[in-house]
Amino acid sequence: MNSLLYPYKAPDFADRVTAWYEGLCPMTKVLGRLPRTAHAEWLAQQVMAELAQEPIYHFEGKMYGVLVVATPAGELFYLKAFSGLLRGNKTVAGWVPMIDGGDRLLLEEQEILAQLRDIRHRIAHLEQLPERRTYQQLTETWQSKIAHFNQQRRKSKQQREQQRRALTQTLAGEPLNIAFQKLTEMSRQESNHKRDLKRQRDQELRELSELITRSDAELQGLRQRRKTLSRNLQKRMHRVYQLKNFAGNAQAIADIFPQGLPTGTGDCCAPKLLHYAAKHHLKPLALAEFWWGKDTDIKQTGHFYPACVERCQPILGFLLSGLENKSFNTLVGTPEIPLEIIYEDDEILVVNKPHGLLTIPGRSSHNYDSVFSRLKRDFPQIYLVHRLDQDTSGLVVFAKSTPAQKQLQHQFRRQQISKIYTAILEQPIHQEEGLIELPLWSDPRDRPRQKVDFERGKISKTKFTKIAQNRIELQPITGRTHQLRVHCAHQEGLQNPILGDRLYGHHNKQNHGRLHLHATAITFKHPTTKKIITLRKNPLF
Repeated sequence: MNSLLYPYKAPDFADRVTAWYEGLCPMTKVLGRLPRTAHAEWLAQQVMAELAQEPIYHFEGKMYGVLVVATPAGELFYLKAFSGLLRGNKTVAGWVPMIDGGDRLLLEEQEILAQLRDIRHRIAHLEQLPERRTYQQLTETWQSKIAHFNQQRRKSKQQREQQRRALTQTLAGEPLNIAFQKLTEMSRQESNHKRDLKRQRDQELRELSELITRSDAELQGLRQRRKTLSRNLQKRMHRVYQLKNFAGNAQAIADIFPQGLPTGTGDCCAPKLLHYAAKHHLKPLALAEFWWGKDTDIKQTGHFYPACVERCQPILGFLLSGLENKSFNTLVGTPEIPLEIIYEDDEILVVNKPHGLLTIPGRSSHNYDSVFSRLKRDFPQIYLVHRLDQDTSGLVVFAKSTPAQKQLQHQFRRQQISKIYTAILEQPIHQEEGLIELPLWSDPRDRPRQKVDFERGKISKTKFTKIAQNRIELQPITGRTHQLRVHCAHQEGLQNPILGDRLYGHHNKQNHGRLHLHATAITFKHPTTKKIITLRKNPLF
């Protein structure tokens, strides 16, 4: 029995797809997909429990993965893998090894990694030299001393000007000239003193300045050396790493992607698991990747994550090539309704988001499906500009480049983008129009609800216009979370919740399942052409 294959007995709860791992094959241009499922996540949690028993795993944050596979005879097993190094090793008993070819460079890689560690330590030493702090403190002291002198000199200059005006009223001829010469000599002495101060400063700082200049030059060389070593090692590794897919093809990463890929490509757990399965004629059924160990700004222990965009997604398409996806149909459920694209050009894309679908993936593995993740399949370069609540339908703008994203987000921050929402309220509305100003605060003990709070809340403004008995148009002046929903429901707002609002509504029989709030229109300046664009999509309710 293969020592890396762990027996898998399906748990007693129903399986379902919670997310997708996918990538476009660069050779066939076919999108390969593999689900993350509830059963795969359950297996991953068993692995988490094992990791939790060893304190050493808590200090080294990294991605881990579990792959459910079937043998040709139909037996179910699972494999497990880690990204990069585990306790300083690329190969650890019980875990899927590195991709074929990586062992050819083990010695060379270890030597280069040792050099990189030495460089990293030297860089840290040079960046934290105590002389840098001393130099900064002395520089600030001298700046303060010279600034104080300049202030005193300005006062002395004003006093001399007053003395000159007074002398012209009381003296004349030679006595006046002698008095003026004395004042001029005082000015000259002050100039000399300032020059002496600067000379003393330069002498005191010269040795430290020269040391820091030499250190900065060494730092620049070390950083370039580090970059060159990493790049050359990665090029070598990409030439020897041989990826095998389910179509039976084996290719070096460098041959599949001659334009190059980031450092670490091929060392992530998902590619290792899929390569191993293809090599040993195992059919992958589901994959689950999670983070374990030291938390980062974007990853937390025990959370599931999709394949990384930079390293994994580019090669997942090749690895999944040849894999028959029909077996996943029973897990998919209702066919996915295509997104309606309202507008598209080279810089922007506007989608009519259906209610119930997230704008971007949520943290929970059950909330991965989103407008953004779906767009990523057809538009690899797509960038978020703003978002709508999951229960809200309507127009959402995405950018196709980072400059366009930044420009549009700048317009949002400056409140230069106008949006109109359509809503149906629970009860008829009597006011024809108006402005609601209620500050909103997010109570950390009661999330995701927002509260009106005149002390801690942020300024929030909404214009409204009645268009039918209980149908209104809402124009947010600010863009706070749940702003429209709270302004409609609150007793100091319209005191009339939006129909279907599960958080702020009355939960009566009229709530019909969905939130009746739709982003109907949006007006903004095109990030490239600078033309004003207005788009509108009326709601179906």
